[in-house]
Amino acid sequence: MSRLESFIRRLEAQRACLDRAMQLIADLPGPVFELGLGNGRTFDHLRQGLPGRAIYVLERQVAAHPNCTPAAEFLILGDFRDTLPATCRRFAGNAAFVHADIGSGNDEADHGLATTLAPAIAALLREGGIAASDQPLPAPALRELPLPPGVPPGRYRLYRKS
Repeated sequence: MSRLESFIRRLEAQRACLDRAMQLIADLPGPVFELGLGNGRTFDHLRQGLPGRAIYVLERQVAAHPNCTPAAEFLILGDFRDTLPATCRRFAGNAAFVHADIGSGNDEADHGLATTLAPAIAALLREGGIAASDQPLPAPALRELPLPPGVPPGRYRLYRKS
């Protein structure tokens, strides 16, 4: 498989998981959190699918198109390892959904970051809240959910806080 084909499949899996997560939280109150803005594609997808929902973005440095950048009051700048614990203290147990697209292509570093962030992601979520991630999130409170049709195992992950 070419890198282009792999990229397309990753984006298709990501979209399917985001769409499923939005369905699952439709009646669940609480804000949404996007870990990593990148160029703003998934943030834009979430705000289109969840109109009126507060969507907070944690990002090291904004490089997205201005049309795909959250308003200043919804943007939390800095390294996840620093900003997520403070965000968790502020919103603990209130988030309906957390999306963590944190992979860099360095499997060892990505696994380490996900392992570090997983407990805080679980603490941020409310009971029944959903997390979607490109990396495994090892946290006792997170139960892995079945993936949407067409998403191969390991490509993306969905979790529910129990």
